[in-house]
Amino acid sequence: MLNVVGLSGGKDSTALALRLREVEPEVDWCYICTPTGDELPPMIVHWQNLETLLGKPLVRVTNHDRNLDDLIQLHGALPNFRMRWCTRQLKIEPTIAWCIRHAPVLMHVGLRADENEREGIYGEHVKSRFPFREWGWGLREVREYLGLKGIEIPERTDCAKCYHQRIGEWHAFWLNYPERFHQAADQEQRLGHTFRSPGRDTWPVALADLAKEFERGRPIRENRKNGDLCRVCSL
Repeated sequence: MLNVVGLSGGKDSTALALRLREVEPEVDWCYICTPTGDELPPMIVHWQNLETLLGKPLVRVTNHDRNLDDLIQLHGALPNFRMRWCTRQLKIEPTIAWCIRHAPVLMHVGLRADENEREGIYGEHVKSRFPFREWGWGLREVREYLGLKGIEIPERTDCAKCYHQRIGEWHAFWLNYPERFHQAADQEQRLGHTFRSPGRDTWPVALADLAKEFERGRPIRENRKNGDLCRVCSL
């Protein structure tokens, strides 16, 4: 049976992969990740650093080598709260297909002891194991372990254009990666849709209008969290 660890790159999957390598060194671990092609540079570097720490390359599992922009073009639509096809088509379905090709597979999932059950994540074709539950590890243990290892998780482990992000993340995206932000705004104008959904807050929905608010210095009042922004994408 192939022992697989799914590495989203967030705090939970990172801690799980490193700890499993320590406590079960005799296992020939296989590490997989599901890049969407829309990750920010710190996330790419984090995956590369993990390959060094784990002593093995991460297997990149994709949808026929298509990335997020490819699927946006194919669908003629943007993923948003109403159409959450991005995670399903770029992460869940490719992972299930990969596991079926490499069956039998035992997937080691970074679901903590303080989180709700999520049995059958990958369907009947894949068996799942939840080591954190076996160890009684919650958020505190995960954070303490990463601190001891000196591991810093990128602020953004999701897609740069994720519809799920808050205003603070959109502002950081606009500020630090202006070219990519404006490419996303161009996608909205070209397709006639928006990543953000109306009614979420008092800010403009369209990214082009959002940029204008950022440019004029409208205050942003929110608390930002570090890592694992989009939990539905932590696969």
